[in-house]
Amino acid sequence: MKLIIAEKPSVAAAYAAALDVRERKDGYIEGGGYLISWCIGHLVGLSEAAAYGEQYRKWSYDTLPILPKEWQYTVAKDKDKRFNILKELMHRTDVSEVVNACDAGREGELIFRFVYEMAGCTRPMKRLWLSSMEEDAIREGFSNLKDGADYEALYASALCRAKADWIIGINATRLFSCLYHHTLNVGRVQTPTLKMLVDRDAAITGFQKEPYYHVCLALDGAEAVSERIREKEKAEGLKTACERSQAVCTTLTREKKTLAPPKLFDLTLLQREANKIYGYTAKQTLDLAQALYEKRLLTYPRTDSNYLTDDMEGTAADIIELVGVKLPFMSGAVFTPEISRLLDSKRVSDHHAIIPTMALAKADPGALSESERNILFLVGARLLMAAAEPHVYEAVTAVFSCAGAEFTAKGRVVLSEGWKGIEKRFRTSLKKVPDAEDDEAVLELPSFTEGQSFDAPPVRITEHETKPPKPHTEDTLLSAMERAGNEETDEDAERRGLGTPATRAAIIEKLVASGFVQRKGRQLIPTKNGYNLIAVLPDTLTSAHLTAEWENALLLIARGKADPDAFLSGIETMTRELIKAHPFLTGDEAKRFQGERKVVGKCPRCGADVFEGRKNYYCADKGCAFVMWKDDRFFSDRKVIFSEKIAADLLKSGRAKVKKLYSPKTGKTYDGTVLLADIGGKYVNYKVAIERDRELS
Repeated sequence: MKLIIAEKPSVAAAYAAALDVRERKDGYIEGGGYLISWCIGHLVGLSEAAAYGEQYRKWSYDTLPILPKEWQYTVAKDKDKRFNILKELMHRTDVSEVVNACDAGREGELIFRFVYEMAGCTRPMKRLWLSSMEEDAIREGFSNLKDGADYEALYASALCRAKADWIIGINATRLFSCLYHHTLNVGRVQTPTLKMLVDRDAAITGFQKEPYYHVCLALDGAEAVSERIREKEKAEGLKTACERSQAVCTTLTREKKTLAPPKLFDLTLLQREANKIYGYTAKQTLDLAQALYEKRLLTYPRTDSNYLTDDMEGTAADIIELVGVKLPFMSGAVFTPEISRLLDSKRVSDHHAIIPTMALAKADPGALSESERNILFLVGARLLMAAAEPHVYEAVTAVFSCAGAEFTAKGRVVLSEGWKGIEKRFRTSLKKVPDAEDDEAVLELPSFTEGQSFDAPPVRITEHETKPPKPHTEDTLLSAMERAGNEETDEDAERRGLGTPATRAAIIEKLVASGFVQRKGRQLIPTKNGYNLIAVLPDTLTSAHLTAEWENALLLIARGKADPDAFLSGIETMTRELIKAHPFLTGDEAKRFQGERKVVGKCPRCGADVFEGRKNYYCADKGCAFVMWKDDRFFSDRKVIFSEKIAADLLKSGRAKVKKLYSPKTGKTYDGTVLLADIGGKYVNYKVAIERDRELS
């Protein structure tokens, strides 16, 4: 028997279909000499710090740095059953070899190896390496399995990445949290992302507006505009002079230009476009794309590729024809796709670009939620645009001389709509059409000729102000994350920029959840604590340079040209130096993050102030263990939000009147009184004094 382990259940199902394995068991599929099972993403990971000793359970400066000698691994929370299934399969007596069929890439290698190692498996290991999930490609891949030993260097690279992120994340987070008495999450990707937001906000805040002016000539229905003029008096003088002069066309140029079709969507491009058009957050778009993938209507979304593999030409043609019929706004459109532009196996790493699937033929888009349908149609429209002809236009530039100054009129004449025609159809189908880009404005100039003159043309002055940079939206931030540090990163590195397409959404959400960033409409604005965090961290932790440096080193390790132990030794040295450089803080500086703390009441155990945190109400005395958690099961079971008022009442009198307490027994709600039943242990207890004052239906 060959045991095949996929990264996700949906991929395992695709393997089973391609290999005609049909007998479903509890947690795996069997048949034809194969056992096919799956992980659920990162099934096993590096253990938390407390696993290396009780002294690390409590955050303390004195215990830093934490540098494991023998690394330990832990099965992810609530995934024990899945791990045990894989472990039992690996140890079945009839299993002759185990096939790593996780995603073809660094993280896919890590996911499998962690499970293989923790399960204590010693069976021979093979590697499936696929870029396409077409059935023919899957069957060909299984007939040409590689030796698992060929990927030892890739595994070493993946393991170094995981350990280095653990070392820097754990130690830096604990270091600065202990120094400032405030939880400060520090990460190799998260912190430079926050720095981008802080830098942009600071540039906006410090921006000084400056006025400027244009002098405009009205010429046969067109407008010729001067260069930017700083002084109003100079603009008024030019206006007066032009009103008494002749404007002469000195040059007229016509240039044929071609605008290539857009690329197919990778995840980041899809997230950016969905944010721009629909206002969806990166996480919302990822969740929607994942839901459509699980419904088999989209291909795998967590991809960084904008191309399809060369063997997908026929499939792509069929899907394009299907999408053209299924998308309502394409009704009556004449469209001849150019498939070859979409194909390039060399530019596909783990997964090809995101496109709809042939399952769309039997699907009813109307049965989807509006947001799912929006994403499906957006991906379908992008596929059609990417396969369409280029947009061709003629750019016309007329330059006029008047009163010793130059004035320019620009226009364009569309020669072939190409992919822009499909884009226009798509835009007209939207409830709210986003603003067109500046370079998309189409203005046809009159038929000017060189030497043509206009006596005393009408003149006006327009007044403007220089504009500050715009606040980041998820669209622009994702773009900045994707480009960050790229000029310093080897172009062959597996990961460029900050994060991966699959993790960038989570990074943004974590910054918001941590209180370092807040959303204002579609804008992402750093908070006071966000500013403070960037202010106190060294440049090594806030610059994308560290990520670029790591990725270059990891690339060499993956190629077998660098020593993994030397890389990790460097990370440990960096960590020791970081801690030595921050031994203590003065009193005022240590209070930098405490300005926003709100006193809720007095601690019933020691009498100190109780502050409200993001997740709890906690005693100010570090030696006192009193804390009331906002997500305490007592309140969540009764479907009540543990509000500040409830906390204040409990601290003041030990009791709080609460409306609409839910009864799990009856399924009804009632008004009651909650009592603080604290007995001085690790956890604070509560109980209801009056079970049912008044039932509410």
